[in-house]
Amino acid sequence: MTINALKTIFFSVLLAFTSWFSSCKESEVLEEKQIQAPEKDLLVSVEKLTIIPAAGLQEIANTNGRSELAALIKYDVDVYRMVYLTQYNGQEIQASGLMVVPLNMSAPGPILSAHHGTTFDQKYAPSNFQINSLTGFEPFGAAGYLTLVPDFIGYGVSRQILHPYYDLKHSGTAVVDMIKAGKSFFSKNNIKTTGQLFLAGYSEGGYVTLAAQKEIEENPDHGLTVTASGAGAGGYDLEGMLSRVIGGQPYEYPANLAFILQAYNTTYGWNRPLTDFFQEPYATRIQELIDGTRTSSSINSALAKDPAKLFNPAFLTALRGNGEQALKEALKRNSLKNFVPKSPTRLYHGTADIMVPYDNTVSTYNAMKAAGAPDLKFISIPGGGHGSSLEPMIRDLIPWIEGFRNQ
Repeated sequence: MTINALKTIFFSVLLAFTSWFSSCKESEVLEEKQIQAPEKDLLVSVEKLTIIPAAGLQEIANTNGRSELAALIKYDVDVYRMVYLTQYNGQEIQASGLMVVPLNMSAPGPILSAHHGTTFDQKYAPSNFQINSLTGFEPFGAAGYLTLVPDFIGYGVSRQILHPYYDLKHSGTAVVDMIKAGKSFFSKNNIKTTGQLFLAGYSEGGYVTLAAQKEIEENPDHGLTVTASGAGAGGYDLEGMLSRVIGGQPYEYPANLAFILQAYNTTYGWNRPLTDFFQEPYATRIQELIDGTRTSSSINSALAKDPAKLFNPAFLTALRGNGEQALKEALKRNSLKNFVPKSPTRLYHGTADIMVPYDNTVSTYNAMKAAGAPDLKFISIPGGGHGSSLEPMIRDLIPWIEGFRNQ
C-alpha cells in the first residue's frame, strides 16, 4: 500500500479511536580489559514544525464517529523534523524522519517507532510534513507515545539515494538509528521515557517493523529492547513472492516489481542495464517513472501486468530455471521467514489481499512458530484486502499495545 493511501486510512482509523572506561596507574600491572567507547551521538538536528492541539484531533475523531477512540487523545503535540546519522553500504549518511512529542505529560512516555508503506513520490516522505495533510501518526503522540516515523533511506534528506526497497539490513538500521537519535533528543531535553519500545507498521512498513525487530533482538550492542511489535501485510517471504511472479499469473502492481529490481540492482552494485530485466518499452519507461515524482497508480498503469510481457524473456526463463542466482540469493537473504522473534509479536493479513498475498504471512508465521517463536500470534482478517485490512489491524493493535503500557 502506498503512503498516500495509508495517510487517509491511518488518520481516519487512528483518530477513530555513559559509557565506561578503565585505566591503570603506571606502577600497576596492566590487565587486559575490554574498553567500550562511548556510543556516537547519531542526532544531527531537530527542527520544530508546528504544535497540534489535542482538541482539534479529538474533534476530528468525534466527527468521524470515533468517540471511544477520541478518548485516547489527551495531549497537544509538538511536531519535529529530525535529521540523524545512519549507514548506507558501509558509508555514513544523513537520514530523516518525523517526530511527534506529547506536551505536558506528568509521567514518562513509551517510544513508538511507526513505519509507513511503499511510496514512490518523494513528497509523501513523513518529514515533508504539511499541517493541512497530516501523516496519520500524530494521534499516537497525542495519546502519550513518543512517536518516531522514519522516512527510510532514499527519502527526505537522503533522497539522492535510490531507496533500498525490501533490503533487510538497511530497513532495520535506519529505524534503529532513528530510535537512538530520538533517545538522544529526549535525554537532552529532559523528556522522560518509560523504557518501553513499540514497533508498528503496515505493508512495506510491516516488513520494516520485523527488520528493525530482528536488528534489535540479534544485536544486543544496540542497547534496545522491544516491548511489543505489530506488523501487517508485509512482503516477508520474498522467495514466495518470486514463485508467484514466475508462475505466470498477472500481477496488478508491477510498479512494486520494478522498484525492487531497480533497488537491488543499485544497492548491490550490479549496475546491469534494465533491459536485462524488462522488455521494451518498459525498461526505458521504468527509468522515467521511478523518479520520485509519480504515484504508484500512474506507474502501474504504464507497465504490463502480465510477467511474460513485462520481463525480458531470457530473464524470466532464468528465473524459472537455475539462473539469476545473485537475485535469488538476495531475495533469500532479505526474507524474514528464518527470523524467530523473541518479543511479543502480532502479524496481521487480509485473506483477500492481492498486492501482498495472504499466503506470504501464513508461510512466515508457520516458519517462525516451527522455529520456536515464544509469543507470536497471527490475526487473519477474513475478506480483507490490502487497503481494507488496515483498520481491523489498528483496532486490535492499539488496545494490545495499551495493555503493555498499563502493566
